[in-house]
Amino acid sequence: MSFISIIIAIIILGILIIVHEFGHFIVARKNGIFVKEFSVGFGPRIISHTCKSGMLLSWKAIPFGGSCQMLGALEDEDAGTDDERSYDSKSVWARMSVTLAGPVFNFLLAFVLSVIVIGTMGYDPPVVTQVLEDSPAYEAGLREGDLITSFDREKINFGKELYLHNYLNPLSDKTELVEISFVRDQESHTIRVAPYEYQYYSVGISYYSNGEAAKIAEVTQDSPVEQAGLKEGDVITRINDTEIATGEDLETYFSEHPVTQEPLRIEYLRHGGTFETTVYPAVSSAYRVGFTYNTANVKASVGDVLKYSFAEMKYEILSVFKSLGLLFSSRGSLDMLSGPVGIVEVVGTTYDASVSSGFLVTVMNLLGIMIMLSANLGVLNLLPIPALDGGKFILLVIEAIIRKQVPKKVEGIVTMIGAGLLFLLMIVVLVNDVTKFF
Repeated sequence: MSFISIIIAIIILGILIIVHEFGHFIVARKNGIFVKEFSVGFGPRIISHTCKSGMLLSWKAIPFGGSCQMLGALEDEDAGTDDERSYDSKSVWARMSVTLAGPVFNFLLAFVLSVIVIGTMGYDPPVVTQVLEDSPAYEAGLREGDLITSFDREKINFGKELYLHNYLNPLSDKTELVEISFVRDQESHTIRVAPYEYQYYSVGISYYSNGEAAKIAEVTQDSPVEQAGLKEGDVITRINDTEIATGEDLETYFSEHPVTQEPLRIEYLRHGGTFETTVYPAVSSAYRVGFTYNTANVKASVGDVLKYSFAEMKYEILSVFKSLGLLFSSRGSLDMLSGPVGIVEVVGTTYDASVSSGFLVTVMNLLGIMIMLSANLGVLNLLPIPALDGGKFILLVIEAIIRKQVPKKVEGIVTMIGAGLLFLLMIVVLVNDVTKFF
């Protein structure tokens, strides 16, 4: 973990926190609520400044968090005051808007950053790149060049969206025909196909075939790459004598050099260091319907930039919900969770793998991480957990229903319990992040 990756990660997290708390701040001000302190970080103050309005701006020692302390709110020493500028003096609807503003601003940031990234780098349309002859998809009429619009009754905008759907919903689990909708020559078509099992030589990794660093997205348990020491998040930089700079390069390599029983020498990045290992492919089996699809970026028109930026924001938000669902399923594990240490690691690996491709690619890849983290921060804060915005919103909903404020004592106890559980979870995630280094 390099010093520069730590600095970049702190800057990224700082921006996300400032935007989140600014959402609370600006809506609070619009509703006439006095904000006593706007801070980034926790713990003792390092830098502070008192504004003309009386609000204190603070930068605190621990950069992973922040707060927008409002007059009369639960965490304020003046809680219960009858000052007309206090949080509690406002209507339940005003307080609801203040509570939801933080996550909403994170979603807006994800959209704005998506406009920048897609406007600069393009997007990955789910165009069919190959259809195997005699496969169910070919017999049903699917052809190379068709644009997938829906798969298994789920709307598809990007190649990576199709990848995520198949990862979370394996074809091996399907008990009925898979419905696929696509566009050809501006005409829509729908087919239904049955997945089939096939055998092939595999090393056991999944990755995104795009212009970003060739980062391993998933390592199959007990696979050849796991046995060789590779892990999720490692960035492949060379296979045998071929340099790999991007996910597209990795896809091209495997297309030109299909995996056989011959061993592969793989060079990769981890924690800022370069390593090399030998992988011995093994026979695997999987299910498919018989086609491959594009995951590389193409340029977007002005209209498409806005359209697909909104779709990107939606994709990132839904990905968090889907990942949370997977976490609590039989396939989930604590390894799916990452805290500040994990974020620094992702930022560092992305920076190290991108910097050789130039300034623009590096910045776009880091903005891509910000889009993902901003969506994550927005969704996680909406979870109905006491001490988070979602938990506060639930209490406000209860108040709106019973037309009476939840007693401060009850709210305080519930919030304290929630904060304690979140603290324990943070410790578990921190320990889990650290153990991944070894």
